[in-house]
Order: sequence, then C-alpha cells, then structure tokens
Amino acid sequence: MKPALKIIPLLLILLSCTGSAGFKGQLYIRLNQIGFTPEDYKSALILSNEELGAAGFGIVDASTGKNVLKGNLVPAGTGYATFNHAYKADFTELKTGGNYYLSINGSRSNPFSIGRALFKPLADSLLAFFRVQRCGYTNPELHGVCHIADATSVFDGKNNLNVKIDLTGGWHDAGDYVKFLNTTAVATYTLLFAYDFDPVKFGFDDNKNNIPDILEEAKIGLDWLLRCYYSPLKLVTQVQDLRDHDVGWRMPENDKMQFDRPAFLGGGKNLTGIYSAALALASRIWKDKIKYPEFADRCKSVAETVYSNRNKVPDLDTSATGNYRDKNFTGKLALGAYELYSLTGKKEYLDDSFGYASKAGSDYWWSWGDINALVHYRLAHFDRKYLSYIENNLEKFSSVSAQNLFNNGANSTWGTNNTLLGISLQAVLWKKITGSTKYDRLAQLQRDFVLGRNPWGVSFISGFGYNPVKHLHHQVAFLDGGKVNGALAAGPASKEFITSQKIKYENGDPYSLFQTDSFYYRDDRMDYVTNEPTIVSNATALFVFGVL
Repeated sequence: MKPALKIIPLLLILLSCTGSAGFKGQLYIRLNQIGFTPEDYKSALILSNEELGAAGFGIVDASTGKNVLKGNLVPAGTGYATFNHAYKADFTELKTGGNYYLSINGSRSNPFSIGRALFKPLADSLLAFFRVQRCGYTNPELHGVCHIADATSVFDGKNNLNVKIDLTGGWHDAGDYVKFLNTTAVATYTLLFAYDFDPVKFGFDDNKNNIPDILEEAKIGLDWLLRCYYSPLKLVTQVQDLRDHDVGWRMPENDKMQFDRPAFLGGGKNLTGIYSAALALASRIWKDKIKYPEFADRCKSVAETVYSNRNKVPDLDTSATGNYRDKNFTGKLALGAYELYSLTGKKEYLDDSFGYASKAGSDYWWSWGDINALVHYRLAHFDRKYLSYIENNLEKFSSVSAQNLFNNGANSTWGTNNTLLGISLQAVLWKKITGSTKYDRLAQLQRDFVLGRNPWGVSFISGFGYNPVKHLHHQVAFLDGGKVNGALAAGPASKEFITSQKIKYENGDPYSLFQTDSFYYRDDRMDYVTNEPTIVSNATALFVFGVL
C-alpha cells in the first residue's frame, strides 16, 4: 500500500470548518481535500445558517499565514438541507504551487494543495485495492489465501452438472466474496484500456520487474476469465451465490462456506462482447509489449471462438443468478468486435463494430452496464460521427450539473461515485480526440465531489483527504482494523431508495444536518448501498486519477 495523506482527528476537522470568533453562526466549507493542478477550475461551497452578506473569502498560504488571494462569495440558490444559505467561492486564478486554506470571517477550510503530482499516490492506492480483492493463490494483501476449492459444483440453470472445474483466483467483486464474470471483465478491460490509452502514465513499475503494475493486476482478472471459458457457448458467469451475505462477517480465509461455492453457467451477446474485448486487448498487449506469445495466443484463441458464436447465444445473459444483468448488448459487443479488429486487422470485425456501435448510440450514463463511450472513442478515430455519441452524453451531464448546487452531472443512485467519475472519464476521451477543453470544468467538478466538495465534507476514497470515509461496507477493511486504503465508496443515493432497503445501521448519523431527499449518505459499515467499494468503481477511479 502507498502511504495515504495525513489524516487528522474529526474534532479538528469540525473546528477548522465551522464558526469561530467574529462570526455568530456556523458555516461549513466544502472543497476538494487533495487539491488542484494549476490549470484547474477551483471552487468551494459554503453552507451557512446566517447570511454572509458582503463577506468575502481569502486564500491563505498555509506555510506563511499570508493572504495570497481575495474574492467575493457568490450566493448559490436558496440554501441546502437544514441551511438557509449557500455560497460559492471561485479561486481559479490561484495557480502557484503550494499548500493553502480558504478563510471566511475567521473560519478556515481544511488545507489543500496546488501542484502537478498530487494524484499519483491516490492512483497507486486505487490500484493497490485490487490486491486486497484478490482471491485464491494470487498473493493477496491484508488477508490470507482463500477459496481454494472454487468451484465445488457447477450449475447450468437449475441442473447440477456434477463436475468440478478450477475457478480459483480473480477478485472478490466488492465487500463480499462473490465473483462475477461481467464485472471482472469490465474491471479487467478498464485496467488494460488505461494502459493502452497512456502507457507512460500507466506504465509505472514500482516492484521493478519490468512489467507495469497495472498489467500485473489485470492478469489476475485475465487468468480467472480464461478459467471461466467452459465451452464455445457457455461461460461461468458467477462463483458463489447470495448465501454469501447471510453467514456473518469473516475474513475470506475463514469463510464458513469455502467448500460450498457453486459456479453458474450462462451466456449472452453482452457477455460475449466484454469478455472477448478484454481477452483481445490483452492478447495485443501481451504480444506487442510483454512479449509473452503463449499467453497472447491463448487469449486470442478464446476471444475469437467466443465471439464467433455470438449469434448462437441469447441477446442478454440468462444465467440463473440474475445478478449484474445488462439492459442491452450492442455497446459491449461492438467493443469486442473492435478489439478483435485491432488485434487481427480483419475488416469484418471492424464492420461489425461500426454496426453494433451505431445501434448502441449514446447511453447517457456510466456504470458496469453502460460503457458505450469506450467503443465510440475507439471508432471516432475512424469516423467522427461516433464522437457525437460521447458529446451527447457530456451535454446531458452538463445540463444536469447546472441544475444542482454540487454540480453533479447525474442523479444519485446505486453507484453514484462510479457514474460521476465515469463522466470525468468520458470528458478525458473527448479531450484526447478533439483537444478541446470544453468539458474540463464538468470533469473536475465530478472529481471534486468525490474528494470532498460534497454535502458531508467526506473524501470517498479511504485513506485520502482530511475526512476520508472510515466505515466501509467491506469485511476485510472492518476486520483488519481499517487498514484498507484506496477503496472508493459507492456514494450517495436518494433517501427513498435507501429507506426501501431497510438497512439496520450500526451507529447514529453524524451527518444528519446535511441529508436531503436527493443526497443521502451514511458512513456506516452496514450501508451496502452508499458505502461499499467495488472493483468496477475502483477501475474507473484509477483511470481518472491516473490520467491526472
């Protein structure tokens, strides 16, 4: 694990962000707790129960105590939650590197930095989280070798096939110990895509073995994906079922069900697409960069075989488990076709990709099931019409962002932070092709929300910022004493949805003042909706902060 930024006690956080001498009420300053690059749009939000009137703000150099910038507070709507007033402070013109804090009427924000290498430790830790998620004989961190009997049975629908196959390895999907083909393939592809997108920024090799760390981690996913190949028409879609959630919190090596972990077969054009995309991209990288032809050939062979049978499987996966079900298949199948074209140069794959990608269109979202922007980015290098699909997404996100105080580009739902960082990811893809800075501010605001510019003043990445998430819905994090850094919590959802889940919280709500019907978040280990990390969301975050 990489060392996290210094964490200070919650009491000091509250004292530094609330009222002080010279101001009668309380005010809360919300900003990115890590910092900004010199060129970034830089802003803070202030929540107050009293009108601040003509009060301005100052930016103070934390090392000298000198005020280096002054500005006016701009009223932002009619208040928020229990607060009567909300304001914005824009300090974009501050570009000099250093450590600073924002001051209003004697109240000060937490320190933040301006610099060019601020996000490298964060990106390192986001990748290191995958080592905590490792399963089987994969040299996991913070827990022992686990689930060495995967899988103890194989089901095709409701039929037990009375066979055993080796499905050890891979990653646990989230805070539980279930493994899924769909999310493993998406996370693996995202790691590979990041390296392919920028092999310099994502080429760091901290253990000095001449293989980029991100590719070493991706191979954990690839090895397991290859084990999931059961036949040309059948893939293993899941190992273990939801009984995993009913046996209590335990370390994975002490799992009471380690010798009762069934696997489930299924198939669909959606899984065909993302599965063949991950293996085909891996084959190209391992052939051209790693120089491991045997592994490259194995990935190529399986990818081509699975893709060639796409019209013999259902449109969408119909395996019995019902988890991580896609709404459509065209975007993922287009991605698989593109990566096979990029690997082999066969024009029929490119023609397939054009056709499927056009049918996919804009998905106006980002999640494990909504990744059309990736293939549209790939194809935009051939035909700029595919760039318009990404632009459609970004325009929709911009419109939503302008309508809410915290400038979120998407409404809150399960996996909000992954979606917000997916907006940033799509803005990066747009900028890579166009060179335009049109959506830079949108991208930065989504990033800033995740790092503290949010109602609760929480950094949603464990171990980073001055008030990071502390009580993840994650068994290893809880049982190992909170040592898991670099885990991205899922983020807020609507209060109505949270209430419908009937979660039995372990503790009271220290953030009750900041909750609304639209933005509801609990830093409680029992909250599997707003406070659980996943491999897919961490992969998205790794791309965004790795690019930075």
